Amino acid sequence: MPDLSPDDRLADHRGQRRRHRADASSPPTIESLFAEQSSSAPGRQSRHDRDRRKSRIAAWGMFVVVLALLGGLVWGGAALWNAYEAPIRAFMGWGEPEDYEEGLASGEVLVTIVSGDDGSTISETLHEAGVTKTPNAFYNYLIRAGKNPTFQPGVYALQRTMTSEAALTMLSDPTSRRDSVAQLREGLTVVQTVQILSESLDIPIADLEAAIADPSVYAVSASSLEGWLFPATYTFDPGVTATEVIQTMVERAEQSLDAAGVPLERRQEILTIASIIQREARFEADFFKVSRVIQNRLDPGNDQTHGLLQMDSTAQYGYDEMHSGSASSSEAALTDDNPWNTYVHTGLPVGPISNPGDLAIDAAMHPADGPWLFFVTVDLDTGETIFTETYDEHLVYVEQWDQWCEANPGSGC
Repeated sequence: MPDLSPDDRLADHRGQRRRHRADASSPPTIESLFAEQSSSAPGRQSRHDRDRRKSRIAAWGMFVVVLALLGGLVWGGAALWNAYEAPIRAFMGWGEPEDYEEGLASGEVLVTIVSGDDGSTISETLHEAGVTKTPNAFYNYLIRAGKNPTFQPGVYALQRTMTSEAALTMLSDPTSRRDSVAQLREGLTVVQTVQILSESLDIPIADLEAAIADPSVYAVSASSLEGWLFPATYTFDPGVTATEVIQTMVERAEQSLDAAGVPLERRQEILTIASIIQREARFEADFFKVSRVIQNRLDPGNDQTHGLLQMDSTAQYGYDEMHSGSASSSEAALTDDNPWNTYVHTGLPVGPISNPGDLAIDAAMHPADGPWLFFVTVDLDTGETIFTETYDEHLVYVEQWDQWCEANPGSGC
């Protein structure tokens, strides 16, 4: 190597210092951390090289710590999301669309509107019929659009998976209304059924009340036709009489009883059990489990229930608060001494409490196998119902139900 002049050596020394500062200020890369060892010949590392290597190792350690912290944040965030996803979505407005998109409507479904129905009740009816996506979609649409229509009672032909706007258009169109058609859902009482028949068929309610006054006219040996007016969609010829309508419905109930294999002498008993099942169960499988609970509680050898069914639906029916909008019974209803109150009287109530459908009648005749004595619905939105064998187990889920109600005010608890 040629000798350098003093000025050249000074310039070279300054260049090395500048390169050293540049190397020290540049953040290390992952590749440089791993390449450090191989780039230096053994035994020839300068103190500067060793210091630089230590600083890079420290940077790598800090990088690992940062990764660990980020991993903890991600894990914690995931746990928080799993626990509070629903309220977070609601607060941030990230919920699923509550209405169907346009262009999905298909088929035909009949929807019944009765006197007293408003936007809120019709919204739930439309959802149950498969017209709208969520129970509140139609009602919320009316509020957003500033609409307050007057709904006429009757049976209307709509489509499934409609937008709320399209549903309102069809409900407002007279051509959508079906004359001489009566649609009756499961679980209605005789009083509700007569009202719908009058409005749907344009028959005076006094005529229908007269037609149901004497059950023996239809060969029914009971004091009331409660339970005997089978829920279905009926199409009648113009000019049909009230008696002909009731006769048709009673005959349809007899067809369901025969299909379930109910002996003639057990018809009233099975209809009574089925009417309770209809009001208490939410899912198809639950119908047969509720039926088993009823049988188990009626077993005279059961020392937990002492023959008391303790079904809220019977207490509510006897106290005339079945349609109060609450799933829970008042203290007055639970203690009232009427023949339907199974909290006061042992055995079955004096008669049916609603008009059951095919599934409930079949379940009454063919209960599921199981030891259950108690059940409680712990979530009204999903209908999740827990069946238990002991009262202590039952209380655990009653507490869960109470917590759900507290977290969901105004949900019908």
